[in-house]
Amino acid sequence: MSDAANPAALSCPVPLEVTDRVQLGHGSGGKLSAQLVARHFLPHFDNPILSQLGDAAVVGVAGGELAISTDSFVVHPLEFPGGNIGALAVHGTLNDVAMMGARAACLTAGFVLEEGLSLAVLDRVTAAMAQAARDAGVPIVAGDTKVVERGKADGLYINTTGVGAMDSAFRPAPARAQAGDAVLVSAPIARHGMAIMAAREGLSFQSAITSDSACLAPLVDRLRHFGMDVHVLRDATRGGVASALNEIAAASDVGIEIDEAAIPVPGDVRAACELLGLDPLYVANEGVMVVFVAEERAEEALRALRAHALGAGAVRLGRVVAAHARLVALRTALGGTRVVDLLPGDQLPRIC
Repeated sequence: MSDAANPAALSCPVPLEVTDRVQLGHGSGGKLSAQLVARHFLPHFDNPILSQLGDAAVVGVAGGELAISTDSFVVHPLEFPGGNIGALAVHGTLNDVAMMGARAACLTAGFVLEEGLSLAVLDRVTAAMAQAARDAGVPIVAGDTKVVERGKADGLYINTTGVGAMDSAFRPAPARAQAGDAVLVSAPIARHGMAIMAAREGLSFQSAITSDSACLAPLVDRLRHFGMDVHVLRDATRGGVASALNEIAAASDVGIEIDEAAIPVPGDVRAACELLGLDPLYVANEGVMVVFVAEERAEEALRALRAHALGAGAVRLGRVVAAHARLVALRTALGGTRVVDLLPGDQLPRIC
Protein backbone atom coordinates (compact mmCIF):
# COMPACT_ATOMS: atom_id res chain seq x y z
CA MET A 1 0.00 0.00 0.00
CA SER A 2 1.34 3.46 -0.91
CA ASP A 3 1.67 6.26 1.66
CA ALA A 4 -1.07 8.16 -0.17
CA ALA A 5 -3.46 5.29 0.49
CA ASN A 6 -2.38 4.77 4.08
CA PRO A 7 -3.73 7.49 6.42
CA ALA A 8 -1.40 6.36 9.20
CA ALA A 9 1.61 7.24 7.01
CA LEU A 10 0.48 10.77 6.30
CA SER A 11 1.62 13.76 8.32
CA CYS A 12 0.53 17.39 8.26
CA PRO A 13 3.16 20.12 8.82
CA VAL A 14 0.48 22.57 9.97
CA PRO A 15 -0.99 21.94 13.45
CA LEU A 16 -4.67 21.07 13.37
CA GLU A 17 -6.89 23.74 14.86
CA VAL A 18 -9.24 21.20 16.43
CA THR A 19 -7.31 19.67 19.31
CA ASP A 20 -7.71 18.92 22.99
CA ARG A 21 -3.99 19.24 23.72
CA VAL A 22 -1.50 22.13 23.77
CA GLN A 23 0.83 22.12 20.77
CA LEU A 24 4.10 23.96 20.12
CA GLY A 25 2.21 26.11 17.64
CA HIS A 26 0.21 27.58 20.52
CA GLY A 27 3.37 29.48 21.44
CA SER A 28 4.05 30.85 17.96
CA GLY A 29 2.45 34.26 18.19
CA GLY A 30 0.29 33.23 15.23
CA LYS A 31 -3.25 31.88 14.77
CA LEU A 32 -2.96 29.12 17.36
CA SER A 33 -1.62 31.57 19.95
CA ALA A 34 -4.54 33.91 19.31
CA GLN A 35 -6.98 31.03 19.64
CA LEU A 36 -5.38 29.87 22.89
CA VAL A 37 -5.77 33.33 24.43
CA ALA A 38 -9.29 33.88 23.07
CA ARG A 39 -10.69 30.47 24.02
CA HIS A 40 -8.85 29.46 27.17
CA PHE A 41 -7.65 32.61 28.95
CA LEU A 42 -9.85 35.60 28.14
CA PRO A 43 -13.15 33.83 29.02
CA HIS A 44 -11.83 33.34 32.56
CA PHE A 45 -9.69 36.46 33.08
CA ASP A 46 -11.39 39.01 30.84
CA ASN A 47 -11.65 42.60 32.07
CA PRO A 48 -11.48 46.04 30.38
CA ILE A 49 -7.72 46.37 30.94
CA LEU A 50 -6.75 42.90 29.77
CA SER A 51 -9.06 42.98 26.75
CA GLN A 52 -6.98 45.74 25.15
CA LEU A 53 -4.22 43.16 24.60
CA GLY A 54 -1.40 45.69 24.44
CA ASP A 55 2.26 44.96 25.01
CA ALA A 56 1.66 46.13 28.57
CA ALA A 57 -1.44 46.83 30.64
CA VAL A 58 -2.19 50.43 31.60
CA VAL A 59 -3.48 50.56 35.18
CA GLY A 60 -4.64 53.56 37.18
CA VAL A 61 -2.90 53.79 40.56
CA ALA A 62 -3.20 56.59 43.16
CA GLY A 63 -4.17 59.23 40.63
CA GLY A 64 -1.53 58.20 38.07
CA GLU A 65 -1.10 55.44 35.51
CA LEU A 66 1.36 52.57 35.34
CA ALA A 67 2.27 50.25 32.49
CA ILE A 68 2.76 46.66 33.66
CA SER A 69 4.06 43.79 31.54
CA THR A 70 5.06 40.24 32.41
CA ASP A 71 6.84 37.78 30.15
CA SER A 72 8.29 34.30 30.43
CA PHE A 73 11.39 33.20 28.52
CA VAL A 74 12.01 29.59 27.52
CA VAL A 75 14.59 30.07 24.76
CA HIS A 76 16.67 27.09 23.66
CA PRO A 77 19.66 27.14 23.69
CA LEU A 78 20.17 29.31 26.77
CA GLU A 79 23.20 31.02 25.19
CA PHE A 80 23.34 32.10 21.57
CA PRO A 81 25.36 34.46 19.33
CA GLY A 82 24.72 37.99 20.55
CA GLY A 83 23.18 37.19 23.93
CA ASN A 84 21.62 34.74 26.34
CA ILE A 85 18.32 34.14 28.08
CA GLY A 86 19.17 36.59 30.87
CA ALA A 87 19.77 39.69 28.76
CA LEU A 88 16.87 38.65 26.53
CA ALA A 89 14.50 38.55 29.52
CA VAL A 90 15.41 42.11 30.51
CA HIS A 91 15.25 43.48 26.97
CA GLY A 92 11.97 41.77 26.13
CA THR A 93 10.09 43.07 29.15
CA LEU A 94 11.53 46.60 29.00
CA ASN A 95 10.55 46.74 25.33
CA ASP A 96 6.95 45.77 26.12
CA VAL A 97 6.71 48.60 28.65
CA ALA A 98 8.30 51.05 26.19
CA MET A 99 5.84 50.13 23.42
CA MET A 100 3.07 51.71 25.51
CA GLY A 101 5.06 54.94 25.74
CA ALA A 102 5.93 54.35 29.40
CA ARG A 103 9.28 54.89 31.11
CA ALA A 104 10.30 51.72 32.96
CA ALA A 105 10.97 52.13 36.69
CA CYS A 106 11.76 48.60 37.91
CA LEU A 107 11.81 44.89 37.10
CA THR A 108 11.14 41.67 38.97
CA ALA A 109 12.65 38.30 38.03
CA GLY A 110 11.50 34.74 38.67
CA PHE A 111 13.69 31.70 37.92
CA VAL A 112 12.77 28.06 37.41
CA LEU A 113 16.03 26.09 37.61
CA GLU A 114 16.43 22.48 36.59
CA GLU A 115 18.41 20.11 38.77
CA GLY A 116 21.81 19.64 37.13
CA LEU A 117 22.05 23.12 35.55
CA SER A 118 25.68 24.25 35.46
CA LEU A 119 26.26 27.00 38.01
CA ALA A 120 28.76 28.55 35.58
CA VAL A 121 25.95 28.89 33.03
CA LEU A 122 23.67 30.35 35.69
CA ASP A 123 26.32 32.91 36.62
CA ARG A 124 26.77 33.97 32.99
CA VAL A 125 23.01 34.34 32.57
CA THR A 126 22.50 36.38 35.74
CA ALA A 127 25.57 38.54 35.01
CA ALA A 128 24.21 39.36 31.54
CA MET A 129 20.79 40.04 33.02
CA ALA A 130 22.23 42.41 35.62
CA GLN A 131 24.31 44.23 33.00
CA ALA A 132 21.31 44.66 30.69
CA ALA A 133 19.30 46.13 33.59
CA ARG A 134 22.15 48.49 34.55
CA ASP A 135 22.58 49.62 30.95
CA ALA A 136 18.88 50.47 30.84
CA GLY A 137 18.99 52.20 34.22
CA VAL A 138 16.20 49.96 35.53
CA PRO A 139 16.85 47.97 38.74
CA ILE A 140 15.72 44.40 39.41
CA VAL A 141 13.98 44.94 42.75
CA ALA A 142 12.36 41.57 43.58
CA GLY A 143 12.56 37.95 42.53
CA ASP A 144 11.85 34.30 43.20
CA THR A 145 13.64 31.01 42.58
CA LYS A 146 12.25 27.49 42.21
CA VAL A 147 14.14 24.25 41.45
CA VAL A 148 12.52 21.30 39.68
CA GLU A 149 13.66 17.76 39.01
CA ARG A 150 16.13 16.90 36.26
CA GLY A 151 14.43 16.84 32.87
CA LYS A 152 11.53 19.11 33.90
CA ALA A 153 12.70 22.60 32.85
CA ASP A 154 15.22 22.35 30.01
CA GLY A 155 17.88 24.00 32.17
CA LEU A 156 16.36 27.36 33.03
CA TYR A 157 13.20 29.38 32.53
CA ILE A 158 12.92 33.08 33.48
CA ASN A 159 9.88 35.26 34.10
CA THR A 160 10.27 39.03 34.28
CA THR A 161 7.76 41.75 35.10
CA GLY A 162 8.32 45.40 34.27
CA VAL A 163 6.58 48.45 35.73
CA GLY A 164 6.75 51.92 34.21
CA ALA A 165 5.16 55.34 34.50
CA MET A 166 2.87 56.40 31.66
CA ASP A 167 3.41 59.64 29.75
CA SER A 168 0.15 61.57 29.34
CA ALA A 169 1.44 63.33 26.20
CA PHE A 170 2.67 60.17 24.46
CA ARG A 171 0.16 57.34 24.23
CA PRO A 172 0.82 54.82 21.46
CA ALA A 173 -1.65 51.93 21.57
CA PRO A 174 -2.59 49.00 19.30
CA ALA A 175 -6.02 50.43 18.48
CA ARG A 176 -4.79 53.91 17.40
CA ALA A 177 -3.64 53.15 13.84
CA GLN A 178 -5.43 55.37 11.31
CA ALA A 179 -5.87 55.31 7.54
CA GLY A 180 -3.08 57.38 6.03
CA ASP A 181 -0.48 56.53 8.69
CA ALA A 182 3.02 55.69 7.56
CA VAL A 183 4.36 52.33 8.74
CA LEU A 184 8.04 52.34 9.70
CA VAL A 185 10.34 49.56 10.87
CA SER A 186 13.30 50.49 13.05
CA ALA A 187 15.94 48.02 11.84
CA PRO A 188 16.66 45.06 9.56
CA ILE A 189 14.56 42.07 10.54
CA ALA A 190 14.86 38.35 11.37
CA ARG A 191 18.31 38.34 13.01
CA HIS A 192 17.26 36.96 16.40
CA GLY A 193 15.31 33.99 15.11
CA MET A 194 18.02 32.99 12.68
CA ALA A 195 20.75 33.34 15.32
CA ILE A 196 18.77 30.99 17.59
CA MET A 197 18.22 28.52 14.75
CA ALA A 198 21.90 28.50 13.81
CA ALA A 199 22.95 27.91 17.44
CA ARG A 200 20.29 25.25 18.01
CA GLU A 201 21.03 23.23 14.91
CA GLY A 202 24.79 23.78 14.77
CA LEU A 203 24.52 25.57 11.43
CA SER A 204 27.43 27.63 10.16
CA PHE A 205 27.17 30.36 7.57
CA GLN A 206 29.82 32.40 5.79
CA SER A 207 29.25 35.21 8.30
CA ALA A 208 28.06 34.76 11.87
CA ILE A 209 24.45 35.82 12.42
CA THR A 210 23.97 37.43 15.83
CA SER A 211 20.81 38.22 17.75
CA ASP A 212 19.53 41.80 17.67
CA SER A 213 18.44 41.59 21.34
CA ALA A 214 18.42 45.15 22.71
CA CYS A 215 16.44 47.57 24.86
CA LEU A 216 14.43 49.81 22.55
CA ALA A 217 13.64 52.49 25.14
CA PRO A 218 16.28 54.91 23.73
CA LEU A 219 14.59 54.73 20.32
CA VAL A 220 11.17 55.30 21.86
CA ASP A 221 12.53 58.34 23.70
CA ARG A 222 13.56 59.83 20.35
CA LEU A 223 9.93 59.72 19.26
CA ARG A 224 8.41 61.32 22.38
CA HIS A 225 8.43 64.86 21.02
CA PHE A 226 6.09 63.70 18.24
CA GLY A 227 3.47 63.23 20.96
CA MET A 228 0.11 61.93 19.82
CA ASP A 229 1.27 61.81 16.18
CA VAL A 230 2.92 58.48 17.04
CA HIS A 231 -0.12 56.23 17.00
CA VAL A 232 1.25 52.70 17.52
CA LEU A 233 4.49 51.07 18.61
CA ARG A 234 4.96 47.30 18.63
CA ASP A 235 8.10 45.20 19.03
CA ALA A 236 8.11 42.43 16.45
CA THR A 237 8.96 39.38 18.57
CA ARG A 238 7.15 36.03 18.27
CA GLY A 239 5.68 35.72 14.80
CA GLY A 240 7.87 38.54 13.51
CA VAL A 241 6.81 41.69 11.70
CA ALA A 242 3.95 39.87 9.96
CA SER A 243 2.24 38.94 13.24
CA ALA A 244 2.78 42.41 14.72
CA LEU A 245 1.14 44.05 11.70
CA ASN A 246 -1.79 41.63 11.74
CA GLU A 247 -2.42 42.29 15.44
CA ILE A 248 -2.44 46.04 14.86
CA ALA A 249 -4.71 45.76 11.80
CA ALA A 250 -7.20 43.76 13.86
CA ALA A 251 -7.04 46.02 16.92
CA SER A 252 -7.50 49.22 14.86
CA ASP A 253 -9.89 47.76 12.26
CA VAL A 254 -7.75 49.06 9.38
CA GLY A 255 -5.92 47.62 6.40
CA ILE A 256 -2.14 47.71 6.05
CA GLU A 257 -0.13 47.63 2.83
CA ILE A 258 3.61 46.99 2.78
CA ASP A 259 6.15 46.95 -0.05
CA GLU A 260 8.20 43.80 -0.55
CA ALA A 261 11.12 45.82 -1.91
CA ALA A 262 11.23 47.91 1.28
CA ILE A 263 11.53 44.98 3.73
CA PRO A 264 15.01 45.27 5.30
CA VAL A 265 16.64 41.85 5.62
CA PRO A 266 20.43 41.51 6.06
CA GLY A 267 22.04 39.55 3.23
CA ASP A 268 23.29 36.71 5.43
CA VAL A 269 19.92 36.40 7.13
CA ARG A 270 18.10 36.36 3.79
CA ALA A 271 20.41 33.63 2.51
CA ALA A 272 19.86 31.55 5.66
CA CYS A 273 16.08 31.96 5.41
CA GLU A 274 16.12 30.90 1.77
CA LEU A 275 18.26 27.89 2.61
CA LEU A 276 15.85 26.81 5.36
CA GLY A 277 12.65 27.76 3.54
CA LEU A 278 11.65 30.45 6.05
CA ASP A 279 9.92 33.77 5.43
CA PRO A 280 11.82 36.62 7.20
CA LEU A 281 8.55 38.44 7.85
CA TYR A 282 7.59 35.71 10.34
CA VAL A 283 10.99 35.28 12.02
CA ALA A 284 11.28 36.71 15.54
CA ASN A 285 13.18 39.87 16.42
CA GLU A 286 14.22 41.19 19.83
CA GLY A 287 15.51 44.64 18.87
CA VAL A 288 13.07 45.77 16.16
CA MET A 289 9.85 47.75 16.44
CA VAL A 290 7.20 48.87 13.99
CA VAL A 291 6.06 52.49 14.23
CA PHE A 292 2.74 53.90 13.00
CA VAL A 293 3.02 57.66 12.67
CA ALA A 294 0.96 60.40 11.01
CA GLU A 295 2.05 60.76 7.39
CA GLU A 296 3.12 64.39 7.77
CA ARG A 297 5.62 63.41 10.50
CA ALA A 298 6.96 60.26 8.82
CA GLU A 299 10.19 61.61 7.36
CA GLU A 300 11.01 63.48 10.55
CA ALA A 301 10.38 60.32 12.57
CA LEU A 302 12.68 58.33 10.28
CA ARG A 303 15.44 60.87 10.80
CA ALA A 304 14.97 60.68 14.56
CA LEU A 305 15.25 56.89 14.51
CA ARG A 306 18.27 56.87 12.20
CA ALA A 307 20.12 59.26 14.50
CA HIS A 308 20.51 56.43 17.05
CA ALA A 309 22.61 53.31 16.46
CA LEU A 310 19.64 51.00 17.10
CA GLY A 311 17.61 52.77 14.41
CA ALA A 312 20.32 53.41 11.83
CA GLY A 313 18.63 50.98 9.45
CA ALA A 314 15.10 52.33 9.89
CA VAL A 315 12.97 52.39 6.73
CA ARG A 316 9.44 53.13 5.61
CA LEU A 317 7.68 49.78 5.17
CA GLY A 318 4.22 50.79 4.00
CA ARG A 319 1.02 52.58 4.93
CA VAL A 320 -2.35 52.18 6.60
CA VAL A 321 -5.43 52.13 4.35
CA ALA A 322 -9.19 52.15 4.89
CA ALA A 323 -9.67 49.28 2.42
CA HIS A 324 -9.49 45.56 3.33
CA ALA A 325 -9.86 46.20 7.06
CA ARG A 326 -8.03 43.76 9.35
CA LEU A 327 -5.88 42.45 6.50
CA VAL A 328 -2.19 42.99 5.73
CA ALA A 329 -1.35 43.07 2.01
CA LEU A 330 2.12 42.80 0.47
CA ARG A 331 2.87 44.49 -2.85
CA THR A 332 5.34 42.16 -4.52
CA ALA A 333 8.35 43.09 -6.62
CA LEU A 334 6.48 41.72 -9.66
CA GLY A 335 3.59 44.12 -9.16
CA GLY A 336 1.16 41.66 -7.63
CA THR A 337 -0.44 41.61 -4.20
CA ARG A 338 -0.73 38.83 -1.63
CA VAL A 339 -2.22 38.60 1.82
CA VAL A 340 0.23 38.35 4.73
CA ASP A 341 -1.72 36.32 7.27
CA LEU A 342 -0.93 35.08 10.75
CA LEU A 343 0.99 31.82 10.72
CA PRO A 344 -1.23 28.80 11.40
CA GLY A 345 1.63 27.08 13.23
CA ASP A 346 5.18 27.89 14.29
CA GLN A 347 8.22 28.40 12.07
CA LEU A 348 10.71 28.49 14.96
CA PRO A 349 9.57 27.33 18.40
CA ARG A 350 11.35 28.31 21.63
CA ILE A 351 13.03 31.48 20.37
CA CYS A 352 12.14 33.76 23.29
